[in-house]
Amino acid sequence: MGTSVQVTPLCGVYNENPLSYLVSIDGFNFLIDCGWNDLFDPSLLQPLSRVASTVDAVLLSHSDTLHLGALPYAMKQFGLSAPFYSTEPVHRLGLLTMYDHYLSRKQVSDFDLFSLDDIDAAFQSITRLTYSQNYHLSGKGEGIVIAPHVAGHLLGGTVWKITKDGEDVIYAVDFNRRKEKHLNGTVLESFVRPAVLITDAYNALNNQPPKPQRERDRDFVEIISKTLEGGGNVLLPVDTAGRVLELLLVLEENWSLKSLNFPIYFVTYVSASTIDYVKSFLEWMSDAIAKSFETSRDNAFLLKNIKLLTSKSELDSVPDGPKVILASMASLEAGFSHDIFVEWAADVKNLVLFTERGQFGTLARMLQADPPPKAVKVTMSRRVPLTGEELIAYEEEQNRLKKEEALKASLIKEEESKASLATDVSSSDPMVIDSHNKHPSLDGLGQHGSRFRDVLIDGFVPPSSSVAPMFPFYDNTSDWDDFGEVINPDDYVIKDEDMDQGATRTGGDMDGKLDEGSASLILDTTPSKVISNELTVQVKSSLVYMDYEGRSDGRSVKSILAHVAPLKLVLVHGSAEATEHLKQHCLILLETCLSSCLCSPN
Repeated sequence: MGTSVQVTPLCGVYNENPLSYLVSIDGFNFLIDCGWNDLFDPSLLQPLSRVASTVDAVLLSHSDTLHLGALPYAMKQFGLSAPFYSTEPVHRLGLLTMYDHYLSRKQVSDFDLFSLDDIDAAFQSITRLTYSQNYHLSGKGEGIVIAPHVAGHLLGGTVWKITKDGEDVIYAVDFNRRKEKHLNGTVLESFVRPAVLITDAYNALNNQPPKPQRERDRDFVEIISKTLEGGGNVLLPVDTAGRVLELLLVLEENWSLKSLNFPIYFVTYVSASTIDYVKSFLEWMSDAIAKSFETSRDNAFLLKNIKLLTSKSELDSVPDGPKVILASMASLEAGFSHDIFVEWAADVKNLVLFTERGQFGTLARMLQADPPPKAVKVTMSRRVPLTGEELIAYEEEQNRLKKEEALKASLIKEEESKASLATDVSSSDPMVIDSHNKHPSLDGLGQHGSRFRDVLIDGFVPPSSSVAPMFPFYDNTSDWDDFGEVINPDDYVIKDEDMDQGATRTGGDMDGKLDEGSASLILDTTPSKVISNELTVQVKSSLVYMDYEGRSDGRSVKSILAHVAPLKLVLVHGSAEATEHLKQHCLILLETCLSSCLCSPN
């Protein structure tokens, strides 16, 4: 292999931590994924902080926090300024995911790791690519071609192909071989004998053959309908804009077929914006959805049986009675799902239905343990307006800060004014009137001259910074050819970046649209504080896990690796046990020298 490839894991090796890897190809440094977990632990990002300044380009594979959650923080704190690349759905849905996380935490804490402006700044700098589009890098990356391909896990999810001098480096994590309602399967098997394949071992130990899709969906709807018919409620902790899309289609289809009347609610701070965007991404979805739209103009995400809620007030006004609520976050660490779980967990008639494994160290992961805990300690927080002495003290402090800022601004302005007056431009500009000329003729005027000295000086001698008046002149010469003036077509193209600059900046999405509930939270400037209390929740409701993760199982992963047969294989993101299991399998069956390629956190 003539191309030099070096893989440096920053996070997510021999464990299930977020994904972030530095891949150097002939000295050009790619940061592939920039993930964070739902706990937002800054210590996980220390390795990234040491290399952020050396990154030349960032590739994002999926729209969830595990793959791009650290992007705003890294730009703000580490100075990550390289160009970013992703597909359009990853860009848009990733933006909404980060909005939802920020708003969820801001309501229950003084969250300050990043702001909505930081999120906007990060996502406005992303270059969006389509599947199979070959994008040629320039400058330092001259000769390198990147291309996104279908991963099959999330909408717009990407298997990245990086080509240099005819050799391919493939980055494929969280891929799915099976077709689903809204997604096609991965195209990873179309690559044969790449120079390097970077893939994950997350599902290596899951050797259970997956159920057929119809059987899985039937069991899913059956357990939900039984709970509802028994008078209970069903909570599905879900992500903001990822795997929840498959669940929405399953529920929508079955509610229509079976004429079920139980209400379904999709509750996030950005649920309306999420569905609005998804409606326009049909070309990124499965062949079945695209064909249905082409023949009947039927958009699969015109949801008739599911109501979208974006605020706590809307949720509180939901009528009593059996219902299904899909609420973020899937980890139960924050968001609507956290509060709903605390409210419903003590009722034996209710069901908490998990459709993906919880992130390590989260409440969801704890509840999915075998056996599940009978009681859990949780922190309930809420934001309340300031009153009385607290409000007076807050207003006094704000007034003091305003006065300090005004004084600082005036001092800066005064310094700038002095600096401009002290600038001597007379030596370089012949049009400047020389005020240092003492006019020697005045000195010989004696007593009579002294009477006019002040008049002459005050009336005709300008300060040293003055410049003689002159109309500006611009040379507007243009190039001409036989047909007239030569024009540049690029001057008349409206760029995406220019359009984004005109979008709403008060935390709205980049088309200026903002969910009403989210807008009210952002625009609410009432002085407030967060109050918290610890609770012990007795878990009496049913806890069930059904696999809707959208990842290939262990047997499929091994089959794909045998077919692709890379020259070098790098295993990332998976427990130590799963990574070692897949490593040993590959050493035996593929006869690939993996021991020198497998990465470890150190």
